[in-house]
Amino acid sequence: MLENSFIPNQINYPKIMLGKYSHLGILGGAIVSCAIVVLVVTAQLVSPQQATSKSLYVSYPPADYQTAADRIFLIGSAPSVGKVSVNNKFVPRSQQGHFAPVFDLKVGKNTFEVNYQGQSKTIVVTRSAAKTATPKDNFAPNSLEPQGDIALMPGELVCFGANAPTKAKVNVNVAGQDIKLQEQINQIDLPDNKAALIDKNQPQAMYGAGQYLGCAIASAAADLGNPTYKLEVGNPPITVSQAAPGKVQILSPSNLDVAEVTVESGITRTGAGSDFSRLTPLPKGTKATITARQTGNSNGTPANWVRLDYGGWILASQVQVTSGVTVPPTTIVKSVMSKEREGSTDVIIPLQVPVPITLEQGTNTLTLTLYNTTAQTDIIRFNDNPTVSRLDWKQSSPGVVQYVFNLKSRQQWGYKLRYQGSNLVLSLRHPPKLDKSNFSKPLAGTKILLDPGHGGKDSGAVGPNGYTEKEANLYAAKLLANELSMRGALVYLSRESDKFVELSDRQTIIDNLEPTLALSVHHNSLPDGGNPDTKGFSTYWYHAQAQSLAMYLHNYVVKDTGRNAYGVFWDNLALARPVSAPSVLLEWGFMSNPSEFEQISNPQEQQKMAKSIADGITQWLVAAAN
Repeated sequence: MLENSFIPNQINYPKIMLGKYSHLGILGGAIVSCAIVVLVVTAQLVSPQQATSKSLYVSYPPADYQTAADRIFLIGSAPSVGKVSVNNKFVPRSQQGHFAPVFDLKVGKNTFEVNYQGQSKTIVVTRSAAKTATPKDNFAPNSLEPQGDIALMPGELVCFGANAPTKAKVNVNVAGQDIKLQEQINQIDLPDNKAALIDKNQPQAMYGAGQYLGCAIASAAADLGNPTYKLEVGNPPITVSQAAPGKVQILSPSNLDVAEVTVESGITRTGAGSDFSRLTPLPKGTKATITARQTGNSNGTPANWVRLDYGGWILASQVQVTSGVTVPPTTIVKSVMSKEREGSTDVIIPLQVPVPITLEQGTNTLTLTLYNTTAQTDIIRFNDNPTVSRLDWKQSSPGVVQYVFNLKSRQQWGYKLRYQGSNLVLSLRHPPKLDKSNFSKPLAGTKILLDPGHGGKDSGAVGPNGYTEKEANLYAAKLLANELSMRGALVYLSRESDKFVELSDRQTIIDNLEPTLALSVHHNSLPDGGNPDTKGFSTYWYHAQAQSLAMYLHNYVVKDTGRNAYGVFWDNLALARPVSAPSVLLEWGFMSNPSEFEQISNPQEQQKMAKSIADGITQWLVAAAN
């Protein structure tokens, strides 16, 4: 809970009824700004609609821009009187003069001359090649695997790879043993995840790949050193030898290191890199044996990763390593009990050591899995409570114990998972208590956190006339805050001005505030290569507890306002990931679509959206909380 006292600070708003704000200290981290609507006042500022272009303006792309896409938007604006041309061809514009034509790109430099009544701008877009050309008589740069040191267990496949001229002979020598690498023909490549947003997520064949792969199994612990690759190509043959930059080590099962998570929430993934999917975060204090090491990436930067014995990978910087441990961290589990506190039920599982866990939400169920655990359970004390109807458990496999919480409602309202010493504590939040007789204030008793996306140095997307997403998000969030407040909700904002707030701080606000709902307010823009006609309202969820709200809001708002439907997405977004409350990210419309941008920059249209979203939230909450 938030413990700091409120210090009122008057804030003005663009043509909307809003209230006083307070700065709140967030427990467990840096001081961050949060705002609460507490009373209604009137304020007048310049509305978004008044920020129209008085001359030719190109908001995207920048004057010198690089992309790998095969086409690009050219987004901008000019006074509605007159015509705009690009490379001597007129482009269509919206009623207010905005434009966003799309152009095919050739590999290399593409020059666009934008003209409007004597005004001109030159935009140069460089399209990079889809694949770096492989030298005719050598290995491709930075292609020899491993690029960084790796360590695996005996019996695991150790795979090697190199990019080289096609139809060559490639071998790798590892600790005196030659392994033949085979050229991979007719490989299939998958596009980036964002390709799903522009309907281009189909597999693509890779022709003439020149990629060579081979694998082997090491049966015993050893330091195998740097693999040395040998290439023979041409007639007469040219021979090239080169060592990979990374070393290979096979670990000893009887002398493994143990990792202890040192951050509040250790991010675990399916592989060694931030490109791999997330698993359930590990609470601080979790201990597990390290069964592999590998250099991967962390948001584009090389970083060391370790694999824990249950299968998840975690950054080495998020754990403390103890070497030479002969006894791996394991535990038995006996009794389990629950305790009630205001607003939640605490499930307490005493353990001998904090072990890795995963947690999965289902329909009417919540499944908690403990690894490196053996059950000796005879008693579970679980009293009646507002959330759980029955707790089942089983030893699903050696070393793995599962607890299945059968829930009284399909809707889950958030949880927190932590270790207190070696006790695992799972806090399950209760449904909100709504006053069904209060028809004028149906949301009385609820707390709703609104997160206006971007801010400060992070402007987000930019509309045709330079109106930024960070401005649109804050304006829309304030409109929505007022609507929810009038319905009785206690509304908080993660920022109340043009201020940069780290994503982690926004998550901290949600976790400490424990709102009934958390909604992140955004406006959309497609990546390069998208369809210029794309527009519509969309919602994004990550945890199952938020899926119903995301679906309901999307369908309700589209039907109520007549706006286009862009869709409902499961998406790994930072502000959809908090588990302490159902968290949904809303994209109100597309900044990149000229006609929809006119609605985004129209205060009356945004007010309609705010009212519709607030109505949808109210209807969903009243139904879900019963």
